[in-house]
Amino acid sequence: MKVLMGPDPSQIYRPDGGKNKEDFRNYTSGPLLDRVYTTYKLMHTHQTVDFVRRKHKEFGGFTYKKMTVMEAVELLDGLVDESDPDVDFPNSFHAFQTAEGIRKAHPDKDWFHLVGLLHDLGKILVMAGEPQWSVVGDTFPVGCRPQKSVVFWDSTFQDNPDTKDPRYCTDYGMYEPNCGLENVLMSWGHDEYMYRMMKFNKFSLPPEAFYMIRFHSFYPWHTGSDYRHLCSPHDLSMLPWVQEFNKFDLYTKSEDLPDVSMLRPYYQGLIDKYCPGVLCW
Repeated sequence: MKVLMGPDPSQIYRPDGGKNKEDFRNYTSGPLLDRVYTTYKLMHTHQTVDFVRRKHKEFGGFTYKKMTVMEAVELLDGLVDESDPDVDFPNSFHAFQTAEGIRKAHPDKDWFHLVGLLHDLGKILVMAGEPQWSVVGDTFPVGCRPQKSVVFWDSTFQDNPDTKDPRYCTDYGMYEPNCGLENVLMSWGHDEYMYRMMKFNKFSLPPEAFYMIRFHSFYPWHTGSDYRHLCSPHDLSMLPWVQEFNKFDLYTKSEDLPDVSMLRPYYQGLIDKYCPGVLCW
């Protein structure tokens, strides 16, 4: 499926007095920097091969809670992402901002609109008691050496035991060249959890939707151009979809919050079409 690129949301959705494109994802200064750095330091210390495998087993049965998609969206009213330098408001608003950005640029792809709403719902893991460092933030492969485009890569991995394990401390680590990202163990968080949850509950969305959900936080790959040595041709064919989604995930963030009550009926219709009813989380 060919990706028809939409206009640049950093231009379209910039409110008066809002950020310029280059001001997003600033990890060198800003009022939230200490909070962000602490989150990544904990993440990069504790996200190991063993930790990720344990989380797959712990949450792979989807026994935490039964609820609808819209109930999960409402749960995010109580979550502010501590890894995000661009926002200090509940994640539920970001879900609607992203979805509406995609809807304006791609009016004929209703499934893509729904991806915007769904993409961060895995952050409900925080409500299940998980610390934010194991839920939010950029993802990266475990089991191989961190690449330079990983946020704070040069100051946050010193205490991660995998960086001293000869099985995991090279560029390939435990992987074969061009093995494909589906065979790579990603750091645990909301991306992988939500991808697996959608598969478990048999969402009737196209493969591109599952792929975007699974790798939307893999900034070192889709934006930093690292980890290409692990990619298969399939991954490279999907990359334009992830990059198109990323424009809306990133550049629609603003303090100009949407009127969710006006938007909810449209998105409820999409939920009823692609992932209806009470689901296992």
